[in-house]
Amino acid sequence: MELDAVADGGPATAAEATPTGVVRVEKVRGRSAVTRCFAKYPLKIIVPSKVGPASSGAVWLYVLTYGGGIVSGDKISCAVTVGDGCTAAMTTQASTKVYKAVGSKCSEQVLEATVGKDALLAVIPDPVTCFSTARYYQKQVFHVSGDSNLVIVDWFTSGRYESGEKWDFNSYKSVNHILLEEYQPLFIDSVLLEQGSDCTIAERMQEYNVVAMVVLLGPKLKHIQDQMQDEVKNMMSVQLRPPTSGGGRYAARPQAVQPQSPPLVASCSPFGRTGTGMVARIVAVSTESVYTFLRHHLAALEPFLGVAPYSSS
Repeated sequence: MELDAVADGGPATAAEATPTGVVRVEKVRGRSAVTRCFAKYPLKIIVPSKVGPASSGAVWLYVLTYGGGIVSGDKISCAVTVGDGCTAAMTTQASTKVYKAVGSKCSEQVLEATVGKDALLAVIPDPVTCFSTARYYQKQVFHVSGDSNLVIVDWFTSGRYESGEKWDFNSYKSVNHILLEEYQPLFIDSVLLEQGSDCTIAERMQEYNVVAMVVLLGPKLKHIQDQMQDEVKNMMSVQLRPPTSGGGRYAARPQAVQPQSPPLVASCSPFGRTGTGMVARIVAVSTESVYTFLRHHLAALEPFLGVAPYSSS
């Protein structure tokens, strides 16, 4: 494996030709292996020698930053290639903290990944947590073939809401593109939250503190898609059922029942010409409820990755 690391120097700039990080996963003696791993400040990539049973054959990448978060003005870019037939998972060790903005400076993260034929890439980080006044921009572009397999978990919280800092950042934007051969768009998604003069983010989000998106794509993940869609449909049909009052036809006139917002709301939608992909969208009151949702619905990835996602969270 070619392994480079540059820990000194200042934050990366958009003008730099080389990304902040580069990872290449290829087949070596019939198994997935990291054949190149490069990272420079403020990015750090850890490749553990073993995660889960060796029989899974999956490579795990832990993406970290020096200082435990992204400083105002940091620009991080990472290029990942997962070769044909390989399996890789990208994750973090804790939530990605985006610190307070200095002036109008924005913190940026860009990921560009290529997933080969019959390969699997799972991008399963902990949530992004923006501090008060933070400005954050994230873009992820995935290049896939017709039989590539891809898992994307993209989620963020309202901030340090347990300490009273709730939806107090200035702006958050996350863009996800999945492109087939010849840059044919398969999935295009963008989320933007920014403070407005007429209505704050907190007023719009009300009691909810977490927003999440899960994308599942590819033939290896079809059974996980089907199961998630069925379970989410059943769960929401119960949670969103209007309350009813007891009594028969001649019962006393019922009192008005005040509807209550469910602690977690989810929906699933297929995408692609033949429904090869599925996107789930979740909003929730607590981070733990989303961790529970992800642990349950992504547990079936364990045979591919060796460890069930978020099992230790």
